[in-house]
Amino acid sequence: MIEPKLHPVATQRLLSLDAFRGFTIALMIVVNNPGSWAHVYAPLLHAEWHGLTSTDLVFPFFLFIVGVSIVLAYSKRLLAGADKKEIYRKIVIRSLKIFAIGLFLNLFPNFHFEEMRVAGVLQRIAIVFLVCSMLYLNTNWKTLTTIGAGILIFYYIIMVFVPVPGLGVPSLAAGKNIAAWIDGILLPGNMWQGTWDPEGLFSTLPAIATGIAGILAGVLMVSNKPIENKIILQFTLGFFTLVAGVVWSWFFPVNKNLWTSSYVLYTAGAASLTLAASIYVVDVLHIERWTRPGRILGANAITVYVISGILPGLYSLLFPSGKGLDAWLMEAMENIGFAPKFASLCYALLFMLVCYVPAYFLYKKKIFIKL
Repeated sequence: MIEPKLHPVATQRLLSLDAFRGFTIALMIVVNNPGSWAHVYAPLLHAEWHGLTSTDLVFPFFLFIVGVSIVLAYSKRLLAGADKKEIYRKIVIRSLKIFAIGLFLNLFPNFHFEEMRVAGVLQRIAIVFLVCSMLYLNTNWKTLTTIGAGILIFYYIIMVFVPVPGLGVPSLAAGKNIAAWIDGILLPGNMWQGTWDPEGLFSTLPAIATGIAGILAGVLMVSNKPIENKIILQFTLGFFTLVAGVVWSWFFPVNKNLWTSSYVLYTAGAASLTLAASIYVVDVLHIERWTRPGRILGANAITVYVISGILPGLYSLLFPSGKGLDAWLMEAMENIGFAPKFASLCYALLFMLVCYVPAYFLYKKKIFIKL
């Protein structure tokens, strides 16, 4: 077992990271809950296949933050002399809980087990958290870099050069690529798109590399370098990682659904730049008042996400035969002159604010739910 090289960790929380996490969850809720899917501004939709929109940054940003958080949490515990076996136990239990809640959200509110979807956002978060935590606790940053690069190169070779069974040639087409074929064999339950799933099993492999990128950023943040040097290095690494993603996209297109290697580098680079900018503004310049809503949401990020997944189902249970709240509010706003897309966005923002209310009370009561 290789012990990670640790440096003294500052006791003060990175308010910038809490805000980054919270605003990421807020955007995730907004893009997942429009008033009408028929009326959504283009930047708030995922790219149909190849390509990138602002919405396609949300999930990898969160996984990147998971990686950073792993370092901040477990480096402190290791320095405090915590028992590794106990840490392993808690990691496994937490991963299982997050995965189980993801399954629950997929089933809620009707619980049609015959239509169960095993893959999902929380399920991918659980797997990435489990694997990345174990890697961090048993390797150093050089080994992590090698593993991350190896994953991306391996995934590229398999996706681009291995013929898809049944087609006889390599393909990156929706539902007709090697990832969809592997998921069709290994992934139980229904898939989100019938023949493929954006949170499928094989594409979770490069998602682990996204978490590793976050770990590497976290290792830099807990190093004993001056804060100014950390920020400059984080900016530099983020910039070159993003450029590398752009260059790789010429051969392996940026694609969120496939979580392509170029997508990993591009989004990890963008996340690194965002984190560095956040640390400079919030933790160095102490311009932090604007971060309070993000910090409130970020303190119980997964709990808030779960609330956002439960609320629509609760409404359908309370009003099973009536018009949906989204349709009712969309109609009301359009009747007073709102454009359909603007009305749809207003509903999404209102929905996010509803989710913010319990997050606010949890924060005020200093209740931090660790799933």
